[in-house]
Amino acid sequence: MVKIILKRGRDESLRRFHPWVFSGAIAQIQGSPAEGDLVAVHDSDGRFLASGHYQVGSIAVRVLSFSGDPQSPSFWTEAITDALEARLAIGLPSEDTNCFRLVHGEGDGLPGLIIDWYDGVCVMQAHSAGMFRSKTRICEALKEVFGDKLKAVYDKSSGTAPFKAGLELIDGYLYKAPGFEAGESTVVENGCKFIVNWVEGQKTGFFLDQRENRALVGKYAKGRKVLNLFCYTGGFSLYALRGGALSVDSVDSSARAMTMVDRNVALNGFAGEHSSLCCDAIDYLAQVEEGKYDMMIVDPPAFAKHRGVLKNALRAYQRLNAAAISKVAPGGLVFTFSCSQVVDKIAFAELVFSAAAQTGRSVRIIGRLCQGGDHPVNIYHPEGEYLKGLLLYVV
Repeated sequence: MVKIILKRGRDESLRRFHPWVFSGAIAQIQGSPAEGDLVAVHDSDGRFLASGHYQVGSIAVRVLSFSGDPQSPSFWTEAITDALEARLAIGLPSEDTNCFRLVHGEGDGLPGLIIDWYDGVCVMQAHSAGMFRSKTRICEALKEVFGDKLKAVYDKSSGTAPFKAGLELIDGYLYKAPGFEAGESTVVENGCKFIVNWVEGQKTGFFLDQRENRALVGKYAKGRKVLNLFCYTGGFSLYALRGGALSVDSVDSSARAMTMVDRNVALNGFAGEHSSLCCDAIDYLAQVEEGKYDMMIVDPPAFAKHRGVLKNALRAYQRLNAAAISKVAPGGLVFTFSCSQVVDKIAFAELVFSAAAQTGRSVRIIGRLCQGGDHPVNIYHPEGEYLKGLLLYVV
């Protein structure tokens, strides 16, 4: 492996097991690594610190190991087995849940790799050239770990892997068991049924990180009129209907998503009035009458994907939350979220505070929300806590 030599005094984060090496910490590169190559990182005195995937950018190395050998034939099998054992430890899969995140990047010691499990179908997204170039070995490891339980492995990296790295970014199956033909599947989450289309849907086809928060919506929905903004395929809507909501209005600008919402509602046959509204969620909230809803779910896409747009994103989140808080009925609940990694939980709480103050209403925080346990946060990489949310009680 090519050697990366760090500047003196710039090895502290690696010694604390942070999985990134920034380009500014590098003193010398002994060789000419291509993007995605395995490299060995050494301190200024030549002592080995870690090995990982090299990439062009501010994050120069994503660490795969602080001691082992990523080139070992057993590396990927052991890493995926370790990730699976972490899910088994929290009861996944279970009798009423057969979909979950199997590998969550840095949270599972595999920076740049996402794998979601949909009842035997693994949908993979590589966020780095190194992971993309390792996809065949990853697929073989999945086959070894799961055996005949594995129905297919689908690579959906065209929208996530670095397009400047000269990779052939074409989505497709890396493996299909004999007889497997589907491009979508019906999965079960906490007893709710969802149709997941990993080929045409957003991300890997479903937002698995909100499983526990969806259950909380179901817990509090009874007897309420619910508005689900940015609903995608209706996850929160289905839980609200199952929980006994009087009515649920699902709003999203994607016609394809709204079609999937209707299919999911019909699939489950829940009682309660449901309406699908294909329109801009922010525009709909602006014109809705005050007090029409006594529960709102505000779960927008990431407004800030990098720090360069953070200020504008914070203002957008604040305006959105102010609108929701001002419109919800007295005694109502607002579930509000941000999935922008660059908006930390302190900044998010502060912008919601500002939004509440802007409305002049009495607002209490009755719950702090985050991603599910199958989206673990590496304790040495707090940046992995990307999903943050608040449950608000508004008078």
